[in-house]
Amino acid sequence: MIAMRGNGYYSKNTVGAKLIIDIAGDFVMNALSTMNLSGWDTSFSIADFGAADGGTSLDLMRRIVKTIRAADMKKAITITYTDLPQNDFSALFHHLHHEDHIIPLGREPNVYTFASGTTFYRQIFPDNTLSLGFSATAMHWLSERPSLIADHVHVTGANQHERELFRRQANIDWETILLARARELVSGGILILANFCIDDQGRYLGASGDSINMFDWFTKHWRKLMNDGIINESEYHRGTFQQYYRTINEFTALFHDENSLVRRTGLVLKQVSTHVTKCPYAAQFREHGDATAFAKAYIPTLRSWSESTFLNALDLKRTSAERQTIIDRFYQAMENDVTIAPKDYSMDYVHCFLTIVKQ
Repeated sequence: MIAMRGNGYYSKNTVGAKLIIDIAGDFVMNALSTMNLSGWDTSFSIADFGAADGGTSLDLMRRIVKTIRAADMKKAITITYTDLPQNDFSALFHHLHHEDHIIPLGREPNVYTFASGTTFYRQIFPDNTLSLGFSATAMHWLSERPSLIADHVHVTGANQHERELFRRQANIDWETILLARARELVSGGILILANFCIDDQGRYLGASGDSINMFDWFTKHWRKLMNDGIINESEYHRGTFQQYYRTINEFTALFHDENSLVRRTGLVLKQVSTHVTKCPYAAQFREHGDATAFAKAYIPTLRSWSESTFLNALDLKRTSAERQTIIDRFYQAMENDVTIAPKDYSMDYVHCFLTIVKQ
């Protein structure tokens, strides 16, 4: 079961994810500038797909509301936050209604906030009702795991056969996502997506060439638990991330193929680009030089999105306390590594930004 760590942990410990959304915000503002906001016939409907606890996108949503209000003060605006059913929606609504702001976003006049515990692999909104769709750092999670990986935790370290299975699943999933959004969007509606990718230089999350490969590092410590007899071989293999990082070609192929179903829906790719965002925790370390503080800040951001994969790999015959002890031991070993050699560790973000319009 995929899940970001709850109780507001995700937003508190994902500074990098917030930085990506801030960058994506410029693409959103450019998109809004092309829309006739004052002439929009209906309420303006916004979706944040894969929103987690909503904290990282609050500033962006405020920017969007402010921009729409500048064009039409009376326009009703709806914002729907979507994620999986097991998402921490309580934390989401806490952010919306209790954020540190004069008027929390959830209490803004004529702004209506909703949540949908529905995967973005399904249609979430009725046909032709969505004005603006947004998603950041979410669509690398696949709808299903096509295979376990024999001796690594991530497809980036898989063998050729395993990679091909993940690639096929990712291609199917990408088409599914786009077809669902095409049905939801109104004519003239826009999607802004910021997804993890492998860029033209072969860089991807935690593997930009400036530090130890993050997923190799995960694998090293997960394998050590097996070698030390803490977990068994089956548990080791189940520690496989249900993820795939697409290339630019994999993101854009369906838009260029005249026979693709996506092309026939009227979706048009207006902009695509990649960007590397340097690890904010490593940057802070370079300023303060405190290795212990760096390790204690850095490991939680890894844990916020990776813990569920490793926790779910453990045998359910184990007690909950035993499983949690193993996971704590795993991340503590990684924290120790960072404390000892802090300059060897960082997690640079590598994203593909896409602007898609429905004609």
